[in-house]
Amino acid sequence: MDAQMILEIRPDLRRFLRQFDDCFGRSNTRRYLPVYIQGQLSNLPRKSLEPMADAAGIPSRNLQEFLSLFSWDQNRMRGHLQQYLARRHSHPDSVGVIDETSFVKKGDQTACVQRQYCGAVGKKENCVVSVHLGYATPDFFTLIDGELYLPQDTWNQDRDRCRKAGIPDTVIFRTKPQIALEQLERATANGLRFAWLTFDEFYGRSGPFLRALDQRGQNYVAEVPVDTRFWTRCPDLLYQERRGNRSPGRQKRYPRLKVKNNPPVEVRHILTYSPRLRKQAWKTYHVKDGRKGPMVWRAKHLMVWPADENGLPTRPHHLVIAQNLAEPAEVKYFVSNAPESTPVEALLRVAFTRWTIERAFEDTKTELGMDHFEVRQYRSIQRHLLLTCVSHVFLSEFCQKHRGGKSPLDRLPGSNGGGKSGSIVDCGPALFPEVRPGDQRQVGRHPAAKRQGRAIPQTQDESKSTCDRYLAQRINPMSLWSCIAL
Repeated sequence: MDAQMILEIRPDLRRFLRQFDDCFGRSNTRRYLPVYIQGQLSNLPRKSLEPMADAAGIPSRNLQEFLSLFSWDQNRMRGHLQQYLARRHSHPDSVGVIDETSFVKKGDQTACVQRQYCGAVGKKENCVVSVHLGYATPDFFTLIDGELYLPQDTWNQDRDRCRKAGIPDTVIFRTKPQIALEQLERATANGLRFAWLTFDEFYGRSGPFLRALDQRGQNYVAEVPVDTRFWTRCPDLLYQERRGNRSPGRQKRYPRLKVKNNPPVEVRHILTYSPRLRKQAWKTYHVKDGRKGPMVWRAKHLMVWPADENGLPTRPHHLVIAQNLAEPAEVKYFVSNAPESTPVEALLRVAFTRWTIERAFEDTKTELGMDHFEVRQYRSIQRHLLLTCVSHVFLSEFCQKHRGGKSPLDRLPGSNGGGKSGSIVDCGPALFPEVRPGDQRQVGRHPAAKRQGRAIPQTQDESKSTCDRYLAQRINPMSLWSCIAL
């Protein structure tokens, strides 16, 4: 990092934060915003309120009151942030990533704390959990929203405890998928558009969540648990009662499944028992270059039929079964409501985009101090999560701007079969063929969407191709305080 770059940081940060001026009614409140953001971007070993205040030469109580007592509109700030991203980073291949993270806390006074599974330590621990929405494009990713999860038994049913922790009576228990839906609605209301959504099996097991996305016309690629059931052939339905078969008793509902139908099958058994899938050859995909070397998976694909809320089959969905070649015991099952002609490599690209939010959690916790907060009140934690999103957006843009000549995320092979054939995926460096924009495959919009996208070109017979699919994603790791010295 040269001297010119250092001189650019402060003016860039001032210009970036100027968009939030109208979120504050008073100038003496607004002046603490750059103090907080600069503290998160600094090289302080601990980025809690006291070290950041000491570094800025102000009393720590001032920053504490900035989070807890001072009047400023955090909802307006989140709206401005998301509108800013919609203006500057809209992309036809954008992916929204939903995930949660946790923060270990001692005692029982911190808002929403309880003993529950904590992903930060990989076991049950006393912690708070927050649900987040990330935004990723081929050359950019960031966190755009975060909200605390309010446990039902220990908090929602004890409103006196909630009031002591500053939790408003309007904040009630919502499942994590419900929180994620609200975050999605806020982002779309602020102008962000997601070509895709992706999330792990915790959200993929929620039928109401998937149906809500389907009703919104939102394409998704969801990882699902191994016990998720689908029909591998569309079952037959009865739409009316046959004449002469009327019998007294409870009236039967129509349409309903015929008695002579194959039952739905768990996805972990489909690979073994489905004749169509057994006959299908594995196809190998180079997902990306990880820290330990190239990540290579092989996959099979099948159209399946999930059940709706009435137990009847919906329209066909994609099922992609992916196996890690380095660790064959690791098998993932992905389901997508995308149009039937969507290529498998596009589904895998979206599914493995989930690494961006995992990387964002790592960056925000280790470099921005997202897990360093020592406040207990609900509003203080909520504001801290939002300010961390603001810091992360600025940091992501800074890294994108000063990445140098390094290439952004690579594209998928074109529909004309561009790429080298017969190469061995696990030998030599990962080579990704150059693809002109006109050659790239386009994924159509969800059938329920109001505006229909361009039709997807017919793909060639992939069973005749020996070309390895390369889905390399090469966003450079963020060099945070080492290249940002405020």
